[in-house]
Amino acid sequence: MKSYRFLSILFALALVLFLITAAISLPIYCRGFYYAHIEPMDLPERTGFTPAQIRQAYDQVLDYLTAGKPFGTGVFPHSAEGAAHFADCKVLFDLNRNVLLLSGGVLLALLLLRKFGKTGPYRLGNRSAAFWAAIFAVILPLVLGGLAALNFDRAFVIFHRIFFPGKTNWFFDWQTDGIILALPQDFFMHCAMLIGGGLLLLSTLVLLFCRNRKKAARDS
Repeated sequence: MKSYRFLSILFALALVLFLITAAISLPIYCRGFYYAHIEPMDLPERTGFTPAQIRQAYDQVLDYLTAGKPFGTGVFPHSAEGAAHFADCKVLFDLNRNVLLLSGGVLLALLLLRKFGKTGPYRLGNRSAAFWAAIFAVILPLVLGGLAALNFDRAFVIFHRIFFPGKTNWFFDWQTDGIILALPQDFFMHCAMLIGGGLLLLSTLVLLFCRNRKKAARDS
């Protein structure tokens, strides 16, 4: 079987992107994660609305961000500036989904190529490309999580300055964009924790798969 180095690199890159975007997708598509915060974070008291109204508003925002439905914030008022920020967010949400699907497609194509095209195992430094991708994906949340834990408020600001350069519409005024009352910063911190934990779990599963595969090959 032939082995191609560039395929190893492509596989590793695709797997890293797939793991990262899959982890980011957890708080996006698992709406129950937000619902579980409504009562513990006292959102009905903060907003003056019922849990059902808060869920409806959140669903309307997420339907816009993930499914392209008309923008709305339910019972909460919103300004043109607030709507513009959610439009900026939608660009990132679409990018994450597209990268997830593209990287998943590349991984599937490479696995099929390996199985039926006789290209051989892709190895870098006597380790599989999957191993190195998983190692990187494990280190990344540890480093970023450690930095964020030191000062999450500053990390939150830096995140917005990086992904929304030159924009100030993410500074929400609760009087004109009441949805911010239902999306406290602590919730986003928990989202970051879920993403980091999900990335660690997915990466660990890949590492376990690599170890078991190597052991099976050694024993055969």
